[in-house]
Amino acid sequence: MDAVSGELLRAEGLQKRFVMDEREVRALDGVDLTLDRGEIMAVVGMSGAGKSTLLQILGALDTPTEGKVYYEGRDVFAMREAELAAFRRARVGFVFQSNNLLNEFSAEENVALAAMIAGAPRSESLARARELLARVGLSQRLTHRPGKLSGGEQQRVAIARALVNSPALALADEPTGDLDSKTGEEIMELIFTLNRDRGQTFVIVTHNMALAARMSRIIRIQDGKIVAPGGDVLE
Repeated sequence: MDAVSGELLRAEGLQKRFVMDEREVRALDGVDLTLDRGEIMAVVGMSGAGKSTLLQILGALDTPTEGKVYYEGRDVFAMREAELAAFRRARVGFVFQSNNLLNEFSAEENVALAAMIAGAPRSESLARARELLARVGLSQRLTHRPGKLSGGEQQRVAIARALVNSPALALADEPTGDLDSKTGEEIMELIFTLNRDRGQTFVIVTHNMALAARMSRIIRIQDGKIVAPGGDVLE
């Protein structure tokens, strides 16, 4: 299957089912979507609607019970495990509500480590880390460990780490959820800037409709289904 010009990712018929208390739960129930390069798409919906499950499957952190995800025309879940792991490391960046930084490492080491795991030499990894940390406004915080950084600074480090391997796709799950409103707005402005200046593609799960309304597209998930696919921003 050939990749469509401009299309980065396509999901077809995604189902995710599991059993809870002897009852089948459908976290996703027939989700179809496409994502173009350079888009910044919001995923909104009530807690438990399936938003995070969708993000994990799009990023190949989880597998669907049924359905396909095509990335640049390739069937992601047809890859062998080693190839899939390499795909996750090099082609997808993740930003979570809890930034998951390693407390024993400095900001630049946290970012560089992701590049080294993907196979880059240490010197190159550190150079990339310093460049990105400067880009997110932390050039004066390179040697600080997470415990010496504010919540907003920690999330900036997490964003730099997600982008250090120049992934085509960045996935963010409530990236401002643990931050106060002012700091959360600053983080989102950074994401919008990276989208505009670098052409970075983002899919962002958020409960903040004011921020979602500024993105190029919104999808709303309800009971595992897209109830307002694509199109313009929802009111």
